[in-house]
Amino acid sequence: MHLAYPAVLAVLLFCVGLYGVLARRNAILVLMSVELMLNAVNLNLVAFDVWLRDKLHAGQALTLFTIAVAAAEIGIGLAIVLLVYRNRGSSDVDRLRDLAERPDGSDPNDDPTGGADGATGRPRPDQRAEAAA
Repeated sequence: MHLAYPAVLAVLLFCVGLYGVLARRNAILVLMSVELMLNAVNLNLVAFDVWLRDKLHAGQALTLFTIAVAAAEIGIGLAIVLLVYRNRGSSDVDRLRDLAERPDGSDPNDDPTGGADGATGRPRPDQRAEAAA
């Protein structure tokens, strides 16, 4: 078996996944792109395992370990994305920067616009949920 064919396919998969991580704003699409990158690594592990004719099949064992880690990552990642969507009303990755602590120690939820979104004047989704409760 030629090693070039699966290696080129793995590089293409990894590049598509990397583009998805860097260019997408939706958190679920970012998680799918990370899965593409992990599958490219799995393809390389299995291809090199077959090419080297390893008696222990270490590449396939590492692939199973990578699949288990990816499943756990997706489970936890989707739970976090669903909680953020439930609280914020959006799974946009750029808007998640509001969760970070500011260097001056101020609270990002204390804004001078009186609780409304500065651009539209509408209340944010998390404040709508508090007002309904």
